Amino acid sequence: MTCVKCPEDQKSNKQKTDCVPKALNYLSYVDTLGVSLTSTAIFLFIATSAVLGIFVKYWDTPIVRASNRNLSCLLLISLMLCFLCTLLFIGRPTKIFCLVQQVAFGVIFTISVSTVLAKTLTVIIAFNATKPGSKLKKYVGTQLSILVIFVCFLGESIISVVWMASSPPFPDVDTYSEADTIILLCNQGSIIFIFSIIGYIGALAVLSFIAAFLAKDFPDRFNEAKNITFSMLVFCSVWVTFVPAYLSSKGSRMVAVEIFAILFSSAGLLTCIFAPKCYIIFLRPELNIREIVVRITSY
Repeated sequence: MTCVKCPEDQKSNKQKTDCVPKALNYLSYVDTLGVSLTSTAIFLFIATSAVLGIFVKYWDTPIVRASNRNLSCLLLISLMLCFLCTLLFIGRPTKIFCLVQQVAFGVIFTISVSTVLAKTLTVIIAFNATKPGSKLKKYVGTQLSILVIFVCFLGESIISVVWMASSPPFPDVDTYSEADTIILLCNQGSIIFIFSIIGYIGALAVLSFIAAFLAKDFPDRFNEAKNITFSMLVFCSVWVTFVPAYLSSKGSRMVAVEIFAILFSSAGLLTCIFAPKCYIIFLRPELNIREIVVRITSY
């Protein structure tokens, strides 16, 4: 009997008499892991929408005003999009999804983190502008925040454009990593670019952490710098853990690791920054009155 090697997309049957197609490995919506991640993303999207609704309902209360309500709403909307963008990673890889998923993740996350940075810088400037003879009064307002977000967004856009022009992601198959399965994946084209995006977002997160840490002791009951400091600590911890986990994973597990990092870092921002405000709004309404708030320049 002559032995014949099976093609790359096939394996031998149990009897070793014929070649049969290999199973396909990708993160599907019908898999237990895919269903769990999808459900988590939808739940967090709904929770963020509810928080946004709370902020709109209590728009003129002191705690919402003190948290820079316009930037808070922008942050909540960007977090909602962060949760939704994880759905682009689930399902059989296609050309359009491979092109869009990493760019969408990078741009939306950059807006989220740059908004946190803008909120922190606004708090620092607002407090220092109250000092006698301060020249920072002219920077108090929305123009500086818009400029910070735009510059950060521009940097991320340049990285994404260069990536898409030089080495865009594309659907690919891996027939070697696992003997009995074919791994369907999005080949990122260049691993340098995906880690450039993560590194860029990480740098913004570190800047936000440093700025919030410097502002955490400012004397105001509703100073959210402490919350931002902790949220950035959680955010950075998740993504530092992500890198080795991502590099050591294959197939659907690799995609799941990235989705996990996106979901839990975004959930960390949502919980650390907005949960204390919702707590005061609903459980300690006596604190949410103008008389006990140290006056802050209106943002």
